[in-house]
Amino acid sequence: MEIRDRVVVVTGGAGGIGAALCRRFAEEQAGHIVVSDIDESAASAAASDIGAIAIPCDVASPESMDRLVQSTIEQFGRIDVFVSNAGVTSKGGFDLPIEDWQKCWDINVMAHVHAAKSVVPHMLERGEGYLVQVASAAGLLTEMGSAPYSATKHAAVAFAEWLAVHYRPQGIRVSCVCPAGVDTGFLNPDNVYDQFLKRTACTPEAVAESVISTMREEKFLVLPHPEVGEFFAHKSRNYDDWLNSFSRLNQRMQRLAAKRNK
Repeated sequence: MEIRDRVVVVTGGAGGIGAALCRRFAEEQAGHIVVSDIDESAASAAASDIGAIAIPCDVASPESMDRLVQSTIEQFGRIDVFVSNAGVTSKGGFDLPIEDWQKCWDINVMAHVHAAKSVVPHMLERGEGYLVQVASAAGLLTEMGSAPYSATKHAAVAFAEWLAVHYRPQGIRVSCVCPAGVDTGFLNPDNVYDQFLKRTACTPEAVAESVISTMREEKFLVLPHPEVGEFFAHKSRNYDDWLNSFSRLNQRMQRLAAKRNK
């Protein structure tokens, strides 16, 4: 798909990957861009910079998602591309408070479900559309520093796969974005796992460029870090060897964290 003249909606569009995507869509001469974010003032500022419009949305709320989709269709007649980008993380293991698990589930997984329920029927009526699901390399591999992030990003990838399987024959294309470290506020300078990711982190602009090139080819996986694809292939060939390798790496990370905390 080419973006020129398309109507594009981006959730979590006020900063990070979302804002970079909005700018990149503007460069591709999208017809209309809707910058959506729970922070209405930040969304408005980001939209103003590129001549777009802002519509606030709490992606964890199905009612708010419905309003976003309906408002966009009322103004522009259609939605060609819907980017489900908003995401959160919580650092720790299974012993994190249930509230942390629930927040990750609501935003990293159910936001994609709410978006699909709202926009897919409209795309089916038109016989075309493009869903861009922003997940993470954690959904293909793992996130050693966060059990809820890893689990929910795996679920996000699985849901994107399900959408692709069900709706590809009906003209709806799906791409799933799986970067490793991205140089945004997600990477905590005091967290050893995040600092490990920062060593090979790419910019949000690099992610956006990878999304555009993958959409042109209408492929499923968007891999801004090519090595993620290599690790994923190794995982599928020899699961136990991959688990052993990551387990050893995790032990090194834990020893480093223990030294820092002394």
